[in-house]
Formats: sequence, C-alpha cells, structure tokens
Amino acid sequence: MKKTQIDTTGIQVEPLKQSGSLSSHVSGQLESMSSSGKIAVKSKLPTETALCEMFGVSRTVIREAIAKLKSIGLVDTRQGVGTTVISSRPIETFFASDITPKTVDDILCILELRMSIEVKAAELAALRRDDKDLAQMQSCLEKFTQATKAKELARKEDLDFHCAVAMATKNTYFVKFYDQMNKNIIPREQILDNKVDQFATEEYLNKVNQEHLAIYQAIEAGVSEAAEKAMYNHLYRAYHMYEQYQEK
Repeated sequence: MKKTQIDTTGIQVEPLKQSGSLSSHVSGQLESMSSSGKIAVKSKLPTETALCEMFGVSRTVIREAIAKLKSIGLVDTRQGVGTTVISSRPIETFFASDITPKTVDDILCILELRMSIEVKAAELAALRRDDKDLAQMQSCLEKFTQATKAKELARKEDLDFHCAVAMATKNTYFVKFYDQMNKNIIPREQILDNKVDQFATEEYLNKVNQEHLAIYQAIEAGVSEAAEKAMYNHLYRAYHMYEQYQEK
C-alpha cells in the first residue's frame, strides 16, 4: 500500500494499516477528523461510493465503519439524506483503567460470540415472547436502575436481562448458552472494582440501561428487525469501546 495521502472533497485520509479491522481503521480516522474539527458538526459525510474510493475499501467495510460511528453517537444516517455528523465527541467514556491486554482480548472474543448468538435471540424473542417474558424483562430493567442508583456495577442485573431475552426465545439452547457462560459473559465481571471510575461508570451504565430499554421496547412491540438491530447496536457499541482499550 502506497504511503500517500488522498484528498477528496476536502477530507484527507491516511493509508490504512495492514493489521487489524479495516472498518476500525476507517471509523478511527473519521472519528479523529470529527473531534479535531476537520469534519464539522451538521455536515454530511461523502457518499458510500466516495468513501470507498477514498479509503480503497469495500462498501461492507464502509458500512461497518459508519455503524461504529453511529453507535458512539457521532453520526446519524437517514435514507435519502445520507450520513450527517451530529457530534464532535463520542458518547462513550472510559470507565475503567489498567485493563490488561489479555483481559481485553478475552472480552472482545466473548462479545464476538455474543453478537453471533444474541442478535438472533432478540429477533426470536420479539416473535415468541409472552406477557410473562415481558414482565421479567421489565423487572430486570427496574433492578438494573436500582443497582446503578446504589453505585453498583449492575453485573448480575445485566446478565439477568439478557437471560430474560433468551428465555423469551422459547429455545432452551439459548438459555443453556447463558448457563454455560454464566457471569463471565458480562465484560465488567472481568474488571476489578478498584480500577473503576465511579462517575464515568454511572454514565456508562446509564447508556447500557437505555440500550436494554430499546431492546425491550422492540421485543414488546413484536418487531423482530428492530429487536435484532437494537441488540446488535448494544453489543457492537460495547465491542467498539473495549476495542479502544487496545490503543490506550
């Protein structure tokens, strides 16, 4: 890959690294441009085709990169309008320090597995849930809120919500997945309490709770596509945040 810069529509990009995720490299550059003011808030990003040409990647890579930026609150996409920059700063906050590389790798591997399983679980839950399932999810949301107010990390409450979604699939194998993984499925379980910043944690957990609510509302409405998307956004946002710990 040539070590030259490409200047298109006023946006200058760097050659992509050979290692790691291409979409992460693309989203990282666009995020940096946004935070530095090179891409102004309320301005529109170039089209998918233009971004593909600028970075020399496929549409799939660009779509994944845009999904990452959307998950951290930097852009918004609308059909017929395109992708608009809505913030110069990501909504994510690093809530913990000194996470070891091995721990980060474990968390990312587990989240990859969860994305392949739980997105489908949310879809099925929206199609098969009953009143008892919805009541259980509501209870989990309330307990999560109570735990955060009590300055707790809401690890159990987080797991309980996802288990409730699995129960709503009416497929015992989804439930067994959680039984086997147990509390280790929640990334915060692998982080020591003394490495956690309380203020940043409250902000982070409030975001998690909002995402859980979006998943619940889609399941309650019985809209499988929306449930699938809400779960994907929830897990992908977490993946992207922990991925950034590798660069700290």
